[in-house]
Amino acid sequence: MRNKRTLLIEQLDQKLEAFSKTKEIIIPERGWINTIRTTFNMTMAQLGSKLKITRQGVKRIEESEANGTITINSLKDVANALEMKFVYGFIPKEGSIENLINLKAEKLARKIVLRTNQNMKLEDQGISEDKINASIIDLANEIKREMRKSLWD
Repeated sequence: MRNKRTLLIEQLDQKLEAFSKTKEIIIPERGWINTIRTTFNMTMAQLGSKLKITRQGVKRIEESEANGTITINSLKDVANALEMKFVYGFIPKEGSIENLINLKAEKLARKIVLRTNQNMKLEDQGISEDKINASIIDLANEIKREMRKSLWD
């Protein structure tokens, strides 16, 4: 039976699926605003008029987008002025939230098991490679089930 956390992870993965192809998108060097505006053959003055700011204000907005300091509200305003919809999201580098959690849990479990085994070796009580791997899998499953906060350290 699935627990609440598992269901939340599955639901989040489903929501993020719509963003999966955005991994392939290359962000224009001068930013989206400049790229879209120039593609539309729109001047800075024209965009400024729609935003109720000066041409220099548009230039500052384009520069702030290009250097990563623009605000979400500014991006929303520009999108509205361009009659477009602004969207943003987070995409797991590992393909899905579930994959990300699996990798983090396995990494943490490996660290714990290997540290424990090292201590046991010092006392001449080390375990075999097969038992180490089985212990890592078991501990990783427990970490995922409990969704330990230490997973994110």
